[in-house]
Amino acid sequence: MEQRPIIECVPNFSEGRDLFVIQAISNAIEAVPGVKLLHVDIGKDANRTVMTFAGTPDAVVQAAFEAIRVAAEKIDMREHHGEHPRIGATDVCPLVPVSNISMEAVIGYANVLARRVGEALDIPVYLYEEAATAPLRKNLAAIRTGEYEGLAKKILDPVWKPDYGPTRFNARSGATVIGARDFLIAYNINLNTQSVSVAKSIAAQLRESGRSFVENGLKKNQPGLLRSVKAIGWYMDDYGFAQVSTNLTNINTTPLHEAFEVCRQLAEERGLTVSGSELIGMVPLRVFLDAGRYFAKRDGLASGAISEAALIAIAVQALGLDFRGNFDALTRIIEYQLDT
Repeated sequence: MEQRPIIECVPNFSEGRDLFVIQAISNAIEAVPGVKLLHVDIGKDANRTVMTFAGTPDAVVQAAFEAIRVAAEKIDMREHHGEHPRIGATDVCPLVPVSNISMEAVIGYANVLARRVGEALDIPVYLYEEAATAPLRKNLAAIRTGEYEGLAKKILDPVWKPDYGPTRFNARSGATVIGARDFLIAYNINLNTQSVSVAKSIAAQLRESGRSFVENGLKKNQPGLLRSVKAIGWYMDDYGFAQVSTNLTNINTTPLHEAFEVCRQLAEERGLTVSGSELIGMVPLRVFLDAGRYFAKRDGLASGAISEAALIAIAVQALGLDFRGNFDALTRIIEYQLDT
């Protein structure tokens, strides 16, 4: 059988409350042949929806363009408010190599998509991660600095001239960040407190960038505990507790279960407990298998004799992913969904 190249796309849209808008974007993706919409994660408090779809490269690029087009038509950033940092209606749209394709090739597809969005939709586009055109633009957080509200001024700075599209502020749609990257896991860890300051303190201790402080009139930085981890703290009104919201940008460096365990330890140092966790979007199978093996070993079980399904179940229970009820891990595993 011919092995087709497969890429994944995980666009984040600045809408998590209007189900008609979310459905319209989903419909645009599903209408493209050669693409499968794998997951839709709607965040009401964050006012943000993350969609995951995959397929052949040309089809994925077409579906991404159609989704960005519909988002531009349906979402007015002048009226948007939410907990999550954002810069535009389609905030970020990464392409991820899944199988039989190189990162270099995916970078090429990211440029094709970015050029088309900039020219056809009149939206300023920045390239990030592996597709970045300058070191400063590699980090999504740097591009997002100032968010949508600061974009009108930022876009006039030559340092922040868009890679594609107009060099002027698009008040309705903001800007879009498109790139090529490896798997990134968006993962939130629940704390049994409503204190945002505590969540932010744990996040600063956890994330690679750490925290900045002033000592004897000099600005200094204390690095965090985990490499390839970004983290912020926030309060989720829908849940009634605070979370440490993380992005794991390299699961070879810091796997999901390690982020959970370190966060749990930091919470316990403050007299708190971790009350489950929340996975946003989809992950490779090995994320659950690695977590299952880790927790099985921790609990004195011989993980070599445990089936794949059992390892997944162990991971779900230990991470508290079922804190809101039934959590169907099989629908969150990319390999399983592509096979159906």
